[in-house]
Amino acid sequence: MEANLPKRKETRKSLRIKVISMGNAEVGKSCIIKRYCEKRFVPKYLATIGIDYGVTKVQIREREIKVNIFDMAGHPFFYEVRNEFYKDTQGVVLVYDVGQKESFDALDAWLTEMKQELGPHGNMENIVFVVCANKIDCTKHRCVDESEGRLWAESRGFLYFETSAQTGEGINEMFQTFYSAVVDLCDNGGKRPTSSMSVSFTKEQVDTIRRIRNSKDSWDMLGVKPGATRDEVNKAYRKLAVLLHPDKCVAPGSEDAFKAVVNARTALLKNIK
Repeated sequence: MEANLPKRKETRKSLRIKVISMGNAEVGKSCIIKRYCEKRFVPKYLATIGIDYGVTKVQIREREIKVNIFDMAGHPFFYEVRNEFYKDTQGVVLVYDVGQKESFDALDAWLTEMKQELGPHGNMENIVFVVCANKIDCTKHRCVDESEGRLWAESRGFLYFETSAQTGEGINEMFQTFYSAVVDLCDNGGKRPTSSMSVSFTKEQVDTIRRIRNSKDSWDMLGVKPGATRDEVNKAYRKLAVLLHPDKCVAPGSEDAFKAVVNARTALLKNIK
């Protein structure tokens, strides 16, 4: 008789994870967390003093996840406070303000600080990172475009989302994807699954797009010296075109870089006899 009874659905064990936020002061780390957890936006800026700690429960694939969130102050003054909280972290929310270029440029320094505090035995490859390009509602003041931010994140195997704590845009989607990736990491023995680390573009393509973005003139963009011959310009163009053509390169910003190279070649050839 017992064999004919319907099997009870097995409930998966709840999981507890540790998440931290990182980024410069005033980029919106606390506001992003409050928007997700409390469904509200706090318009008045209140600087985080040291560490804010909170606990929330989320459902990921019908499984209860208990999330311990450590919201870390971004001001350098609080370094001695936050340096104790990097260890045993499974997920990092890395935030910058799209209207503050210095907050974007500081992302590398934040990763360096975390790596330093984790020590020689810490493995950042087994932590899920999500990059939040925050304050996208402030379109007039934006100075870091999506392709630049996405390129920085995806070239490192990080998740990337455009968010606005004020309007709520991108917040729920970001956290759901982020938490799912952290759960996959925990279920994979604490190792980031290979699929989340795969990158569909090369380091050469990434470095070339960055170089083109920062070029000061058409000569610099094509990588040739002023006064180069027509053949030298065309040879440099062909090499870049093969590397960056949108049909073959999916790196963020490749289409704009390719167009810039085409325009640079056209401009130079007009002045070369």
